[in-house]
Amino acid sequence: MKVRDLMTKEVSFANPNTPISQIATQMKNLDVGSIPVCDSNQRAVGIVTDRDIVLRSVSNGNINASAQDVMSGQLIYATPDMHAHEAANIMAQNQIRRLPVVENGKLVGMLSIGDLATVNIYVNEAGDALSDISQPSKPKM
Repeated sequence: MKVRDLMTKEVSFANPNTPISQIATQMKNLDVGSIPVCDSNQRAVGIVTDRDIVLRSVSNGNINASAQDVMSGQLIYATPDMHAHEAANIMAQNQIRRLPVVENGKLVGMLSIGDLATVNIYVNEAGDALSDISQPSKPKM
């Protein structure tokens, strides 16, 4: 099965100048933990996670930051024609739960670990990926 068969096709995104307060509101309203960042041509340039907002903005006292200030710019993504197994492997290797889906540089969807788990044939892959993603880290004390 291809990523295009499992991905969410209508995806909310931010632009690099979107204030993090607006991104946080998008996350709350959509009940998601990440928002892709696209330029004016809908080219994917990064992603902002709830963790990015906390670690790169709030914890530094910079609550007036924008997406470009906190986003992860080295975007890890899937393509619509990628096999779902490959996408699950990418999630596991990079310890991420959500993958933007990009075609010709443009955002066309999002794939989450939950999307993989909803299809019976990928339950094991989703479980394996989640297990790899959820490896505990050692807190810095």
